[in-house]
Amino acid sequence: MGALLSLLGPDHNKAVDIVLNFEGAEPKSEDEQRIHAQVAAVLNKGPKILNLLTNYPGCEQQIRKAITSPGPENEEAAWNAVLPSVDQLKEFYDFSLELEECFPKLLVALCKDQPKDSLANQQALARQLADVLDFVLRFDDAKMINPAIQNDFSYYRRTLNRMKLSKKNLDLTIRDELANRMSLFFAYPTPMMNALSEVTAKFLNDQDPGSGVPKDNVSDALATMANVCQHMVDVQTFPSEQTNLFCLRAMTGAIILYDHLHPQGAFNKRSPINMRGCIQVLKNFNGGAPSAGLLNALRFTTKHLNDADTPATIKQLLA
Repeated sequence: MGALLSLLGPDHNKAVDIVLNFEGAEPKSEDEQRIHAQVAAVLNKGPKILNLLTNYPGCEQQIRKAITSPGPENEEAAWNAVLPSVDQLKEFYDFSLELEECFPKLLVALCKDQPKDSLANQQALARQLADVLDFVLRFDDAKMINPAIQNDFSYYRRTLNRMKLSKKNLDLTIRDELANRMSLFFAYPTPMMNALSEVTAKFLNDQDPGSGVPKDNVSDALATMANVCQHMVDVQTFPSEQTNLFCLRAMTGAIILYDHLHPQGAFNKRSPINMRGCIQVLKNFNGGAPSAGLLNALRFTTKHLNDADTPATIKQLLA
């Protein structure tokens, strides 16, 4: 379903007219088909990752027993419980690496030229950009409410160190260097968004000066995605609640990533993002309950909300 959007950002005089199709876009050119296939190969694993994460049980009972009543039997039981759980955590981490590898390809396709035109003309890739943002928000939200992830991995590392000191023969996939990298990944409250932000910044900074993707184009693409998604929900382009929630997650993810990448962030008066409209559409959507977590994401996972140049009205809307 398409929607002809005329979006007028705050303090900007030029409207953005884009026909967006989130419900049936297919890649057209050979280049779009090639990039789409590469990104889809990664994104198709996303539902399995989210299912594993949302159903991650943790090993709290076994670990507590091993700590409060230490002994070979309880410690072995905790270790045997933690090992398959840590294998799952490695699967999450490995997926973040795959996402880091494919995301710059999407940025090149959508941002090497004028990003508003690229989003309009490469609808299937625009949908995939929204898919990435949607996945990242859903993953990070599920991770934040499950403390067992960090607790299990901390116990694994402590036990691993003890085994090394006792010179036990360890036939393990996750050893020191990989364990350190995984620990850094899961230490962030929002590990997937952090990974996406870091790989985007690195990709932009490592380019040859004067060639490649202009940094402003990436910011413009994210701002356009946020504004388009906000408008689609605001005017009820889609009848499906799930599609509207998808738009809201993509909108929120675009705002957060923009805020992490842009030196002045997403909230100041000069931002091209219709921040007031984005916050209001989150608050108004079905009474606000389905999107409460997205409002919290804007409150607690952005960098610039509390900057001095953030308008007081925006701060009040998110208070």
